[in-house]
Amino acid sequence: MKWLKWGGGILAMLIMLGAGAGAWMYHDRPSLQAYADMHMLQAAAAPGEVRVKFLGVATILIEDGETAILTDGFFSRPGIAQIFSGKVAPDINAIDAGMKRAGIEKLSAIIPVHSHYDHAMDAPEVARRTGAMLIGSESTANIGRGWGLPESQIRIANTGEEIQFGRFTVTLLPSRHAPTGFTGGEIRSPLKPPAGVGDYLEGASYAIVIRHGDKTLLINGSAGFEPGALKDVRADVVMLGTGGIGNFGAAHENAYWDEVVKNVGAKRAIAIHWDDFMTVAAEEPMAPASRLVARMLLGDFSQMIRQLKEYGERDQVDVRLPLDGQPMNVWEGL
Repeated sequence: MKWLKWGGGILAMLIMLGAGAGAWMYHDRPSLQAYADMHMLQAAAAPGEVRVKFLGVATILIEDGETAILTDGFFSRPGIAQIFSGKVAPDINAIDAGMKRAGIEKLSAIIPVHSHYDHAMDAPEVARRTGAMLIGSESTANIGRGWGLPESQIRIANTGEEIQFGRFTVTLLPSRHAPTGFTGGEIRSPLKPPAGVGDYLEGASYAIVIRHGDKTLLINGSAGFEPGALKDVRADVVMLGTGGIGNFGAAHENAYWDEVVKNVGAKRAIAIHWDDFMTVAAEEPMAPASRLVARMLLGDFSQMIRQLKEYGERDQVDVRLPLDGQPMNVWEGL
């Protein structure tokens, strides 16, 4: 009996220590202050000038005062407990707050980079509110259908096709998700939330080329690539998905940088999809992944920055971090 009591006491202590370590990892994260010199500067709105806002994960607003385009439109950010123990669905209040914070009222298009929940789940509701065309794969279309978005607001992407929105020309090119256990699969019928995170299958992934006059922006929302898909693309600025960089091995990460940044002639790479979307709500200041989320999914933020800086110094590419929801002239100084 004495051994049983000791054993039970030791087990209880281990559980308490484990819970304490988990809580510490849940909240402990790098400070962005240490990287203040890498942040883009806020740009004043000038008539006709293109402004870009980073709204977290791979949600990016591009506008010129007449036309506005949004990638992903993810604002709900369900927490870890909900993700692993239940089902997820668009959070109407979070979407409302996120759109108001970004100043989103009317959109011409909303384009998820692929169909995982943290990219496409909220897109149909954002499209419904703004009148936007939801553009993407059949999987993304089935997310829209499951939410009740009318077919008149759904467009299946044809890779390589140039689509005109005001003075913007948008082209979707093949890409791939980062090499994780979450890749692959298609959503073959309308997906009605609430649904499990695993029901939001990748579908097709895209690299999005956006041209406006003499300015070109390439958005690659995940740290993966389709070899050769960007061989004819030239872009001064790349918004570069970095989630997991440091976890995939030198061969993949070198090839990723070369294909998506170096070979398109980019002069600036702005890191995206590094922020903690599991424990930080959309209305809170953006923050790097906590140790817990980094270990599960996004990788170590400091290591990612070091890696990108090495590549940037080698190839003379200006590596930056985006502002949190503030307008940027991402071509400034190039």
